[in-house]
Amino acid sequence: MLTGRVWRYGDHVNTDLIIPGRYLDDYNAASLAAHAMEDIDPQFAGAVRAGDIIVAGRNFGCGSSREQAPLALKAAGVGAVIASSVARIFYRNCINVGLPVIICHDAAGMFASGDIAEIDLSGGTVRNAGTGECARFDPLPGFLLEILEGGGLVPFMKGRLAQAP
Repeated sequence: MLTGRVWRYGDHVNTDLIIPGRYLDDYNAASLAAHAMEDIDPQFAGAVRAGDIIVAGRNFGCGSSREQAPLALKAAGVGAVIASSVARIFYRNCINVGLPVIICHDAAGMFASGDIAEIDLSGGTVRNAGTGECARFDPLPGFLLEILEGGGLVPFMKGRLAQAP
């Protein structure tokens, strides 16, 4: 179960809003995290806490295929992203860096910034702890849960290769 404070955003939050292009020459995750969401929410990077959850509307992560966008969110402390829909490459980049991403059409209307969200990744439920309102989503497949539990694709594969005969 993932539990965290909600940061609520609208539709079409693109990768340039998640991590502005002017910072992409720095590959340090902590440096990227310091600028996460700054063009849409200047207070985000300074106020986000470990385990906080982004809840957004449609088409979250659209735009370029930059993997720095989910990396910046994860390094900033974001514990998961819940959106009505996400760009496909953003979805896969989130999994690759170990950031859970949930597609739940009803979640955007259930939360305001500051609410507490509870997510059951394997059970396919998201709940607003304050109101008790609950929504279902298609649970993540087992192999994606394994990658997330392994910390992302690279650490997951390193662990598997270390166990190989």
